[in-house]
Amino acid sequence: MKKIGVVGSINMDMTVKAERIPRKGETLKGEDLQYIPGGKGANQAAAMAKLGANVEMFGCVGNDEAGSALIMNLKNTGVETRNIKTIKDVPTGLAIITVGENDNTIVVVAGANECVDICYVNEIKDALLECDIVLLQHEIPQDTIEYVINLCVENQVKVVLNPGPARPVKTEVLEKVTYLTPNEHEAVILFGRENTFEELLKKYPEKLVITQGSRGVSTCLKNGEILTVPARKSKVVDTTGAGDTLNGAFTVALTEGRTIDEALRFANIAAGLSTEKFGAQGGMPCYEEVMQEY
Repeated sequence: MKKIGVVGSINMDMTVKAERIPRKGETLKGEDLQYIPGGKGANQAAAMAKLGANVEMFGCVGNDEAGSALIMNLKNTGVETRNIKTIKDVPTGLAIITVGENDNTIVVVAGANECVDICYVNEIKDALLECDIVLLQHEIPQDTIEYVINLCVENQVKVVLNPGPARPVKTEVLEKVTYLTPNEHEAVILFGRENTFEELLKKYPEKLVITQGSRGVSTCLKNGEILTVPARKSKVVDTTGAGDTLNGAFTVALTEGRTIDEALRFANIAAGLSTEKFGAQGGMPCYEEVMQEY
């Protein structure tokens, strides 16, 4: 079985439900406060482990209760955690999430995720380069992301970059990754508004994948045809982690040798299933659940 590496964030999600997302300056009554394992990196690793993948998480947590709980949760999910580093005197990353009206808002406090630096990558380099494909996101320092991409490219390891949260990335960095998976907002931050999404997709065939929420996900095939895979019709409970599930499932499908259209169909089913339960990792489906609808 091919090995997948995830270099990214490990957070505790503090999630509260409200009747809707509060407006600026507004106070609403909340309910059902929960502390749930999260972080885009850890979410994507958990999604892949639940789908039966051989996946290792690379990242940092604080020397606190949250950090210990998050490592144990990943282990219990089936993720390899031996190279997660515990940092003294730095808190574990925290995400504060408000869920309402089938949507959410998120504020992230980086904490120990800022310690996923180039020195750390050099410490875990041998294990990282055992991977066949590496998945990255934007909740760790940008220079670390660029360093990992260069390291992987030099050693013929494929790279999937999920560029969220949105921030600009150098063109030469984007050119090096194997797959790039922004949502519509992130695509505008990366490429500007000079080109339409169709023009961008045609510029990067079977590399650029733009997710569009309820409208599905689009890429351009090698023959120049724009492929849009529609979203699965779901009874939405909580959208938190749906994008992470999609990225994880897409990466797993690629390691199984599926074509890009097959991989996106697999990923869309997994993401749709994940929205029908509460919590980022709690709602992620297993392989059999996805294949029942594939």
